[in-house]
Amino acid sequence: MYDVIVVGGSYAGQSAALQLLRARRRVLVIDADRRRNRFAATAHGFLGQDGVAPATIARQARDQLRAYPTLDWIDGTATAAEGQRDGFAVTLADGIRAEGRRLLLAQGVTDQLPDLPGLSDRWGRSVFHCPYCHGYELQGGRVGVLANGPMSVHQAELLTEWGPVTYLANGTDPGDEARAALTGRGVAIEPAPVAALAGEAEVTMEDGRSLPFAGLFVASRTTPNGPLAGTLGCAVEEGPVGPYLRTDGMKETSVPGVFACGDIARPAGSVGLAVGDGTFAGASLHRSLVFG
Repeated sequence: MYDVIVVGGSYAGQSAALQLLRARRRVLVIDADRRRNRFAATAHGFLGQDGVAPATIARQARDQLRAYPTLDWIDGTATAAEGQRDGFAVTLADGIRAEGRRLLLAQGVTDQLPDLPGLSDRWGRSVFHCPYCHGYELQGGRVGVLANGPMSVHQAELLTEWGPVTYLANGTDPGDEARAALTGRGVAIEPAPVAALAGEAEVTMEDGRSLPFAGLFVASRTTPNGPLAGTLGCAVEEGPVGPYLRTDGMKETSVPGVFACGDIARPAGSVGLAVGDGTFAGASLHRSLVFG
């Protein structure tokens, strides 16, 4: 039996695993290789790794974890979990079953994007959600924000720090209050419906016009990856961009012995935040093993 089974081997999961391995605990990491930022060429805003490819950061971390003899790693998808504190079992898609005293959920989230031709093809390349991760690289060029809910107005207001912003209402009415907030920040409002995206970051309107931008932003909705949290009965909170797992001050979920970290357990995230969250979760989980 493992001390801890970590479901999700991206930045948060690996960071948590590192703390546990350094405490000489037996750790199994199950990873489906679906990092949220796998579409981006480079990661930014993470101290010491600014501008490095996300895959490189993840690979270097995994290579470092492998130096610890108490690590087991399975490339696969966890499909079911059951049990209770000190006696959990996780089943993988290929039928492998693993047992552990604690579970750490770090599967991350999936971005739900607007159904607009050309958008998903450019996600992480010229269409983004985080200005701190990608705004600087636009070099002060024109920024478009595609309306996708209440958070889009906040996103457009904030992005004026990185360049002139156009709020693409896409045929929706932002309302008087939002309109006043946008214009107060110098945001231009384009009311016409959007037909598709083309080129690098060019918006084709339904009336035939083409609006070029240095980059586009959309406030995507997120959903937790995988069924485990639901089948275990972990409570969720509703955040500004979607649901996330409720955890206490020690990163334990509402289910005793089940911890969570990273994007699946935060209202918003980035690589830096995921690593920090994982570090704390790993140390907290270790304390639960020591002190019961």
